[in-house]
Amino acid sequence: MASTKKPNTVERVLEIAAPIAAQLGLEIWDVRYLKEGSDWYLRVFIDKPEGVGINDCVDMSHALDKPLDEGVFIPNAYILEVSSPGVERELTKPEHFEKMRGRAIQVKLIRPLEGQREFSGTLESFENGIITFVGADENKISINKKDTAYVRLDDFGGVEQ
Repeated sequence: MASTKKPNTVERVLEIAAPIAAQLGLEIWDVRYLKEGSDWYLRVFIDKPEGVGINDCVDMSHALDKPLDEGVFIPNAYILEVSSPGVERELTKPEHFEKMRGRAIQVKLIRPLEGQREFSGTLESFENGIITFVGADENKISINKKDTAYVRLDDFGGVEQ
């Protein structure tokens, strides 16, 4: 039986943005629609293997303007921001974890675990919502993703694939 769930704003934006990004040689890393103060922001994070430049962001922004305006599904006036996820990109989806396996990560917990809220190490796996990484002391640490405030890449050497 097909799902009758109505797609939310982020899902609808992703449906529109993904094919546009592909035409431009980009991929969508993430889409966020959130309110900050009195303003709504639609943030589209784009990526490509050799890294994203300002022209990529401008091209994507211009390509998105008309389809988003025609879609008439975003309930509030918003500010569109298109950018790279950056070197300290946040890992939010299973495919992010899969793609970044073997890379250095920072993990911040919502509540302390044995008195500690921040961890770092090398991402080993992400399965069934559990992040497993090897800490500096070579111990394996497994943490449920739902217990994290964020998980980010921790490399300053660039985003090589």
